[in-house]
Amino acid sequence: ILEVVSANGGHLSSSLGAVELIVGMHALFDCQKNPFIFDTSHQAYAHKLLTGRFESFSTLRQFQGLSGFTKPSESAYDYFIAGHSSTSVSIGVGVAKAFRLKQALGMPIALLGDGSISAGIFYEALNELGDRKYPMIMILNDNEMSISTPIGALSKALSQLMKGPFYQSFRSKVKKILSTLPARVNYLA
Repeated sequence: ILEVVSANGGHLSSSLGAVELIVGMHALFDCQKNPFIFDTSHQAYAHKLLTGRFESFSTLRQFQGLSGFTKPSESAYDYFIAGHSSTSVSIGVGVAKAFRLKQALGMPIALLGDGSISAGIFYEALNELGDRKYPMIMILNDNEMSISTPIGALSKALSQLMKGPFYQSFRSKVKKILSTLPARVNYLA
């Protein structure tokens, strides 16, 4: 990823920041049965490498080469095209609804960054998921690398909650539990 993005341009930090998450997603889930939906999809370079595009990866962002984003016409493992932040959960809701209507097995798996949780579309999708009880997995890449600083009452309230004793105690207990698991399970968690 580093070599190709250095030569061709692209989204280096967002891609490198999601490598372990994407490897874990591929280790745990079948992405054809459970489509991976990437927020903006500029962090999906590892996904491209793991889904048969290793040999052509050097053509990333080149004329007639691989797209810098997910692209269904490029691979059956790419479920949609996205170029805007905060869309993965709402797209996942649509996929989950389609699965339910078709009585298909599987569920969408959305990977979103922490910058996405300040967008209204994210909360609208959460509301719909809760109301309709659609099955979906959301993975939050909370790396504090949002392009702009989150603002507003909700952001302040969530920040205070995360700094508070309840969350800190909960986080500490989860880490303690995870440390008792076998190394491979702990690594994937």
